[in-house]
Amino acid sequence: MNICVYGAASDDIAAVYKRAGEELGEQMAKRGHGLIFGGGASGMMGAVARGVTRGGGHLVSIAPSFFDVDGILYPECDEYIFTNTMRERKQKMEDLSEAFVISPGGIGTFDEFFEIFTLRQLQRHTKPIAILNTEGYYDHLLEMLRHTAEQNFMDGRNFELFKVTDDISELLDYLENPPQVHLDVRKLRRIDPDNAQS
Repeated sequence: MNICVYGAASDDIAAVYKRAGEELGEQMAKRGHGLIFGGGASGMMGAVARGVTRGGGHLVSIAPSFFDVDGILYPECDEYIFTNTMRERKQKMEDLSEAFVISPGGIGTFDEFFEIFTLRQLQRHTKPIAILNTEGYYDHLLEMLRHTAEQNFMDGRNFELFKVTDDISELLDYLENPPQVHLDVRKLRRIDPDNAQS
């Protein structure tokens, strides 16, 4: 299975996050999974890539052509795919992947999570999504989503569309054997006419 891992490009993050990224990559490779990622050599992207390399796995870098400069891209990928724009990059990553992991990251990673989460809600794909919540990194984001549901801007059943864990084995188990989720997209989007307010 090709797993897309989103994550930080910054190398200024704490070592605990990088260690988790390397462990994720190594376990992915040992289970026979390939990595689809943004191609970065640093931060979480680089950490996961190093783990996959150490585990003997297959890596596909997808990056906009303006990232193709010295020191930016991980040098040991099996394949490099270049796009013209960031939007094309995200689409290619989605197309080539069978599952998604959101590892700790910044605004680019948030953007990628919310897009793939929204598309899952809209039933544009049925691929499993998991959040690697190392050191509780995503606790505040999840609290925001709970507040969103409490205020009726989102249906709470949307939480069934992704897995949150800091346990890498549990995360990969989930991606390999995701639960069957049967939710009505109209109700998830709160546009069911039966629930319409006058």
